[in-house]
Amino acid sequence: MRLADAAQLPDETPVQLIDEHGAGVAHERYQQPATATLVAAYADLVKGRRINEQCNALVRQGRLAVYPSSHGQEACQIAAASVLGETDWLFPTYRDSVSVMAKGVSPEDTMVLLRGDWHSGYDSREHRVAPQATPLATQMLHAVGFAHAAKLRGENTVVLAMCGDGATSEGDFHEAMNFAAVFGLPVVFFVQNNEFAISVPLSRQTAAPSLAHKAIGYGMHGQRVDGNDMAAVLAVLGEAVSRAREGSGPTLVEAHTYRMQAHTNADDDTRYREREEVQNWISRDPLSRLRTHLREAGALTDADEDRFAAAAEDIAVELRNAMNREVAVDPEELFAHVFADRPATLSGQWALLQDEIVRTEAAA
Repeated sequence: MRLADAAQLPDETPVQLIDEHGAGVAHERYQQPATATLVAAYADLVKGRRINEQCNALVRQGRLAVYPSSHGQEACQIAAASVLGETDWLFPTYRDSVSVMAKGVSPEDTMVLLRGDWHSGYDSREHRVAPQATPLATQMLHAVGFAHAAKLRGENTVVLAMCGDGATSEGDFHEAMNFAAVFGLPVVFFVQNNEFAISVPLSRQTAAPSLAHKAIGYGMHGQRVDGNDMAAVLAVLGEAVSRAREGSGPTLVEAHTYRMQAHTNADDDTRYREREEVQNWISRDPLSRLRTHLREAGALTDADEDRFAAAAEDIAVELRNAMNREVAVDPEELFAHVFADRPATLSGQWALLQDEIVRTEAAA
């Protein structure tokens, strides 16, 4: 039986390289990414924030059925995509649309799922991004299975599986962690701890010192990071990916962040949290924090900001145009791919729907 290695335990406080005021923070283990890397990350943060704003507007306009915003969590979203190589895979959740786009999936294809289209909208193999998972923690098992297959084939593949704090209470999360650790799989489990699983606070999810401390029970490394510090998230996730690639097994990374907006447009967050609590997190915003840091370092100019804002607006326009296009609906798709050979009962249902459609159109 292997004894726990103290090095597997996470830091007592989340890793931070840039504080809330934009000042650099020295860390004995992690180095701040290069300035050019941070400038590029800031440009992506600007895009991520604009995507969240535009999608929220599209929901209000009835062009999206639902949108789980990652406003305030954009550093986690961008970093998760940025640390992966060309052969690596991302396994996202329903809240990780910004991360999916950052991995190269077009805005239109990313949003198809949240508009209500059944096929999820993009080719997972082309982009090495699994479909966004709505059920909690199911994608963790998919990620582990994929990583296991890649290891058996001898492929140079690291899998990064994203989830929220609520998913850590699911059995699938436990099974994925245990299997990955036992077989030493190249997986990074990335938990965006945004304090709430819909309306359930973290205090009702776990009694552990932190979610990252759960790693030691499985025999894997765990680490905590300030999820609103772009530099720190890049450094911590980057190290975890490198460890996985070199054959050192999985890592559980917990990013401490906050869900600034409601769970989705169908949620009233005023029923379970105070406005003052939300306001207290504004000063920790990942966008303004990195902007201040780069500005004070002389690495970000007005021209840069104008260019980044314009690029973000291009994405917003692309989203608006795509979601405003009327979709050609084929009602028979409701009955396709259910059975290899369609049974009589399903054919009967299709006939009833056809009849109703004909009568409705005739009465219009």
